[in-house]
Amino acid sequence: MPAANTKTDSSANLGFEAQLWQAADALRNNMDAAEYKHIVLGLIFLKYISDAFEEQHAQLEAERKQGADPEDPDEYRALNIFWVPAEARWSFLRGNAKQPNIGQIVDQAMEAIERDNPSLKSVLPKDYARLGLDKQRLGQLIDLITNIQLGDKVSRSKDILGRAYEYFLAQFASAEGKKGGQFYTPSYVVRLLVEMLSPYKGRVYDPCCGSGGMFVQSAKFIEAHSNGNGNGGRAKSQISVYGQESNYTTWRLAKMNLAIRGIDAHIAHGDSFHNDQHPDLKADYVLANPPFNDSDWRGDLLKEDKRWQYGVPPANSANFAWVQHFIHHLAPGGVAGFVLANGSMSSNTSK
Repeated sequence: MPAANTKTDSSANLGFEAQLWQAADALRNNMDAAEYKHIVLGLIFLKYISDAFEEQHAQLEAERKQGADPEDPDEYRALNIFWVPAEARWSFLRGNAKQPNIGQIVDQAMEAIERDNPSLKSVLPKDYARLGLDKQRLGQLIDLITNIQLGDKVSRSKDILGRAYEYFLAQFASAEGKKGGQFYTPSYVVRLLVEMLSPYKGRVYDPCCGSGGMFVQSAKFIEAHSNGNGNGGRAKSQISVYGQESNYTTWRLAKMNLAIRGIDAHIAHGDSFHNDQHPDLKADYVLANPPFNDSDWRGDLLKEDKRWQYGVPPANSANFAWVQHFIHHLAPGGVAGFVLANGSMSSNTSK
């Protein structure tokens, strides 16, 4: 169920997406999708922020006589552009792509980005020097990505990186099979929920946010309906995003996915049942796709929890617990849209 307006915009980009996927697949060797998706998406993320940085760097270089300093991090942060230190810039990686220690160079680049951008701390992958990763293919992937503009102003306006990320997440989810649902909800399902709830402004919450697709679609919805929606045409300024994800690697994906969109979000890592990181939050909208029929949610430890105002959920399935968690976090007048397994809304089953 493709979006009605994507055919003309994205068809030109499909070729490079497929090329990137082919290159990523060649990199895989004996890695499974859960491992190599971080290798590939981390490089794409780094290329994106470096493109945006280099474009602004060139602009500041041209304005040196007017007092601009292209090496002043504040010149970039003021424009919501990540500061990229010299050892992490794509031009440096490209120049060293054929070196046998390119894996170590990429790891050091990721560490430098995290060091100078606190919002990305502990988010980026730093496993490129691993013995099992083919360094020649890694260099080839860097060469391929070099020829694709991802983060310059024109590319950002077309959301080329965002579409590439969605394409890759969908492909990785397909490659991982059933486990892919832990980090990816099909875009047409997300769009349906978002269109139903129409979250133009307010607090949006997803306690099992995966890679953050619900939030991305919320921002897209407002941008697509910006004329006459009562928020003065502003795309994201009146949304406050809150989320939580229990899987650490998926949490990292969410942080990167939202960072490339410029969405300022409060995404916490942890188990929403046993370590709720937003205990006092009352959201205007809850959008979620929780794990289906989770029998390992340790519900027997939460029998007296204040969230169970409609009855204690069964210990052998978390479905009813999720529903009550959503309700607990709704503000007066708030509304929730979520996905559950077939039959989970019936009381005529053991769960």
